[in-house]
Amino acid sequence: MRTKMELVILVCARIWFVISCLVGVGAMRNSSTTTVAHEATAPGLLSYKYYETSCPQVESIVTDKLTPVLLSDPASSAALLRLLFHDCQVQGCDASILLDSDTSEMGSRKNFAIRNRETIGMIKTAVDSVCPGTVSCSDILVLAARDAVAMSGGPKIKVPLGRKDSNSSSHTFADASLPAANAGVSETLSIFTKRGMTIEESVAILGSHTLGVSHCVNINMDRFSSRQIIGANRTPFEALVALRCAFAPSFSNSAALGNDVTVTTFDNQYYKDVSGGRGLLKIDSDMSTDPRTAPIVERFAQNQDEFFKEFTAAFVKLASTNVLTGHQGVVRTKCNAVD
Repeated sequence: MRTKMELVILVCARIWFVISCLVGVGAMRNSSTTTVAHEATAPGLLSYKYYETSCPQVESIVTDKLTPVLLSDPASSAALLRLLFHDCQVQGCDASILLDSDTSEMGSRKNFAIRNRETIGMIKTAVDSVCPGTVSCSDILVLAARDAVAMSGGPKIKVPLGRKDSNSSSHTFADASLPAANAGVSETLSIFTKRGMTIEESVAILGSHTLGVSHCVNINMDRFSSRQIIGANRTPFEALVALRCAFAPSFSNSAALGNDVTVTTFDNQYYKDVSGGRGLLKIDSDMSTDPRTAPIVERFAQNQDEFFKEFTAAFVKLASTNVLTGHQGVVRTKCNAVD
């Protein structure tokens, strides 16, 4: 049962997101208003002009179909960004996470609470009605996640296209490839540097946490023990986490807390919270104290434009490394099934 204050905050957050989303759509339709739109070198056969002749409308179709989804459910921005990361981290960005099968990646315990897969299928149907059999599900997923960032107030990112879809999906591989909730700085940096990211870009891609929530089952409660709820040394933040999560069932994903105080806005608030000792996950708290990353966290907390610049470069690398191109993959007719 929500309190009156929680309802007021929820309504205000929804109103703010709608404004941000509409402003974001306007900015996406007018490149002159875009503050950050880097073009990185497209690896392999990826190209910024891949669909220029075969489906020039693809980006506008994705934006048009995604806008009402985000307006009706602002939390979908975080869901789509997480969906992309979990897809790219396993077999490269090949839309394998969208496949339904007995061996699907969705069977991985690390893919709990993944949602909005059907949104990509809906957009794929709309794209295919104009350009049948042309645009891959993997490219649509990248574009949708890119738009989710922009419509939430983040940078407008130009992404190279031309990915192909895979015909396989493995929950065993997902279990082995996706980082654990208790991953520390060294393990996390290793994951991203293998994709060619600098330390700055690695810290920036973790800024995706500025959207959405962390589930209590993934929060290290040693820092927020219920025994510590009472006591002068407990900060309001620590008391809130303890009250919300200390007694949450270990088998339930329903209990969660916002990653920062602006959960539907893509901004640098995450770094401000983390640098102030208000990180929920292990990587959040460790990143603010590790000598390799702490100065970068502080810089991003003070300079949002710097964060956006590094995030843009990191996003392109995440979405462009170890992808299928040319005849290495296919363009699936339905995103959740092999043709």
